[in-house]
Amino acid sequence: QPPLGGGRLATVAGVSSGTFTFTAEVWEHQGQAAWFFLSLPEDVADDIEEEFGHRAKGFGSVPVEVTIGATTWTTSIFPDNKRGTYLLPVKKPVRKAEDLADGSRPEVSLTVVMP
Repeated sequence: QPPLGGGRLATVAGVSSGTFTFTAEVWEHQGQAAWFFLSLPEDVADDIEEEFGHRAKGFGSVPVEVTIGATTWTTSIFPDNKRGTYLLPVKKPVRKAEDLADGSRPEVSLTVVMP
């Protein structure tokens, strides 16, 4: 598949019933704390917004289960109006376990886990 959009977004490998698989770039937020994120591909973000946005929690967050490599965890994705997508925070234990750094491009499996 050709790349989607530009910048930090990548290709979507498959989508089914709230589960999304894609590759995206890890990036570090420029601020006082070392926060790392992945920006979801725009088409994945659009699908999530359409299907689950009306049930979003505080700050528009959507609860998800994420797998990168051998690491699976639960967290929430958050809308970022500036980038026009959702952001997935990637905590230090995940980055360490999967050897991720600013610029890494892991394959991500993300499942929305709305009650």
